[in-house]
Amino acid sequence: MSDRTVSEAPAVAGTAAPALDAPLLLGVRHHGPGSARAVRAALDAARPAAVLIEGPPEGDALLPLAADPQMRPPVALLAHAVDDPGRAAFWPLAEFSPEWVAIRWALAHGVPVRFVDLPATHSLALKEPHGEETAPAPRTPADEAPAGPSPTPAVDPIRALAETAGYDDPERWWEDVVEHRSPAGGATPGTAADALAPFAALAEAMTALREAYGDGGHPRDAVREAYMRIQLRTARKEFGDRVAVVCGAWHVPALATRTTLAADRALLKGLPKVRTEMTWVPWTHRRLARHSGYGAGIDSPGWYGHLFAAADRPIERWMTKVAGLLREEDRSVSTAHVIEAVRLAETLAAMRGRPLAGLGETTDAVRAVMCEGSDVPLALIQDRLVVGETLGEVPDSAPAVPLQRDLTRTQRTLRLKPEALERQIDLDLRKETDAARSRLLHRLRLLGIGWGEPAEGPSRGTGTFRESWRLRWEPELYVRVAEAGVWGTTVQSAATAKAEGEALAATALSEVTALAEHCLLAGLADALPVVMKALADRAALDADVGHLADALPALARSLRYGDVRATDTAALSEVAAGLAERICVGLPPACTGLDADGSEALRRQIDGVHGAIGLLAAGAGPAAADTATPTETDGTPAAAASAAAGTGVPAEAAPPAAAAPPAGAGTAASSTGAAPAGATPADGLRDRWSAVLRKLAGRDTVVGLIRGRATRLLLDDGGLTEDEAARLMGLALSPGTPPTDAAAWIEGFVGGASGGGMLLVHDERLLALVDTWLSGVPADTFTDVLPLLRRTFSAFEPGVRRTLGELARRGPAPEHPGSDGADHGCPGFGPGLDTDRADAVEQVLHLLLAGAATPAEASA
Repeated sequence: MSDRTVSEAPAVAGTAAPALDAPLLLGVRHHGPGSARAVRAALDAARPAAVLIEGPPEGDALLPLAADPQMRPPVALLAHAVDDPGRAAFWPLAEFSPEWVAIRWALAHGVPVRFVDLPATHSLALKEPHGEETAPAPRTPADEAPAGPSPTPAVDPIRALAETAGYDDPERWWEDVVEHRSPAGGATPGTAADALAPFAALAEAMTALREAYGDGGHPRDAVREAYMRIQLRTARKEFGDRVAVVCGAWHVPALATRTTLAADRALLKGLPKVRTEMTWVPWTHRRLARHSGYGAGIDSPGWYGHLFAAADRPIERWMTKVAGLLREEDRSVSTAHVIEAVRLAETLAAMRGRPLAGLGETTDAVRAVMCEGSDVPLALIQDRLVVGETLGEVPDSAPAVPLQRDLTRTQRTLRLKPEALERQIDLDLRKETDAARSRLLHRLRLLGIGWGEPAEGPSRGTGTFRESWRLRWEPELYVRVAEAGVWGTTVQSAATAKAEGEALAATALSEVTALAEHCLLAGLADALPVVMKALADRAALDADVGHLADALPALARSLRYGDVRATDTAALSEVAAGLAERICVGLPPACTGLDADGSEALRRQIDGVHGAIGLLAAGAGPAAADTATPTETDGTPAAAASAAAGTGVPAEAAPPAAAAPPAGAGTAASSTGAAPAGATPADGLRDRWSAVLRKLAGRDTVVGLIRGRATRLLLDDGGLTEDEAARLMGLALSPGTPPTDAAAWIEGFVGGASGGGMLLVHDERLLALVDTWLSGVPADTFTDVLPLLRRTFSAFEPGVRRTLGELARRGPAPEHPGSDGADHGCPGFGPGLDTDRADAVEQVLHLLLAGAATPAEASA
């Protein structure tokens, strides 16, 4: 062959004998089991001296790893730009991919194997930064339909061929002609021509299509094909004509075309470049599915994997798999169901004129026989078997960035294996291994590697020792790891560096408080000094009450981590106490002149601040109790000052967390003492907050939603008696109050998911006030009030709404003849206390508490 021209065009498969006198072009469809079987048969028959495969040449050094016993497909070649890891591309390969079969065949027979597609150094440079992570090589019209932002070709060759054959579904035509085909009806082909004949027919069809449609709407294919022709020339110089090329069928006519070397080089001149790195990464069947957004061209990788792996009787074996899955889900499926499903699938295939029952026929048969016509179990079969949850593996010797290696070592140490199937784990933070797992997952979240997400569940709550996580490993997380590698070589160092960088760059107070919480959760003690300095600076400069209210809950939650994670949170307590003080001062003026949206936002912020102050006050009590005994703090000013000097919390501010503090306690205490970890230096903070809530509840200039909410919070905390709450409700619902303002007050008092409906159920006085006010709303304003009330009461549980309706229909409850006549504050259950029944319950409570003294024992 001349250096300047292709003097002798390569031979298409089917025209060559085992002694090849021209390169063998094997046109395939990526991820097709029929193509993979045909490639294996063709290579066995032709015995080429070298195998060239469509793929990035940078992967040549990684090809020997395909023979490693630890390498288990599906896997993918990952290429990313060194200076911009987000600019990346994948070349996925499954067990049934023709390229993978060719690689394994070449390695097993000691035949040189190379990639010959356009190098990743060019393809990544041509790719938009941080675009969709799809490999440019497999994106050909004949191979698979493109996904995402890829341009739509002017013609779909597979569809054109299917329509020519009389099919209305191109996928069904491809399955019938290629995927469901077995050589010589299942027998080993007798001659090389038999093994190569399918490729000759496909090449002839693609040649006709290329003549009619040109590049099919993909002008970049000309550049790729020019590079492949140059590589083919080089291989022919080295190995002669005994070279096999495995590529997309769409490229076969272009590779067989006679061109000059100068013309091909001209197409490649001036291509941009970017420095790249490449490695093997695990892949999943789910990512091979077209609907996942990776455009691999197959909707059913699990089904295709089964067709490739099944030695014989694929339909029977498939139905057995389906039956096993349904039995695992406790569905009744017998051997008779399997037999009938196979018969029905084969009958449907015969009626539809298909050579073998395809996925459509088997799905119809499973739905009718095993699922009793229901699509609910069919969705499980689609997810678990048709698509599949298989996650590949790569050997430890595969190249990886240092951060990925550290993450892999940590995963093995903590026994957290990456899995494609989503699973939930519950962690007990008192155990060393679980605490380390929690820190790892929080550090990865800080780095933007979303392997795990916190899960809401019975084990998740504020101040508990437990966490729940949902884990699911996706292949693109390897790109996220490469991106995070710029911060450090280990997970801890990278998370620390990123936290420090984000703290310095943050502009909002809420961002820094959230970052401080993440640092405590992730155990990043080295980053805390920088984060805390930034937090103090932002808190000192921010005067917006809304921003302060958004920041306080995160700080209060963080103060709990000192107990759970053995983290020193003393510095946080001072900042949290300062924020709480400023909120108490600035909140009343901020509650006037608000519209509906502003009122709702402020209500949520008040709820958050209320919970945060409860955590701060609860944290102060145990700290003081551990240091100051009742003897030491005898109530005198000297004793109180002594206790305050030792703990940073005055004696009068240290009642048990469950008890309300005395009125006025700690109002003039100092907060400058050094507080121990987990203790707040704020003295009497709960009392000051209660005073703010009282001010909001009684001020007419405050919007009704906020006044109602303040009244409810005071009532829940014991800051208001039920009589006082009823008086405030009566004032808010008086005839002189505009109906819309009264409805807003009701929404603040009983709205949301805070148990307001149960409050009305158990206190008929409040329910009667609401009922009386609602009955007196004028007809002309009732339509304005109705949407507010519907929104309020629709948030209640159905049982609560039903009980309220029954109480309203029944009217006031009659007096119980067995009561003592006194009102004990439980009107929803009767006007008085039934002492006989209460005495019976007391003994049961004593047994449940297991150790609490009964009143008789306490008096003794």
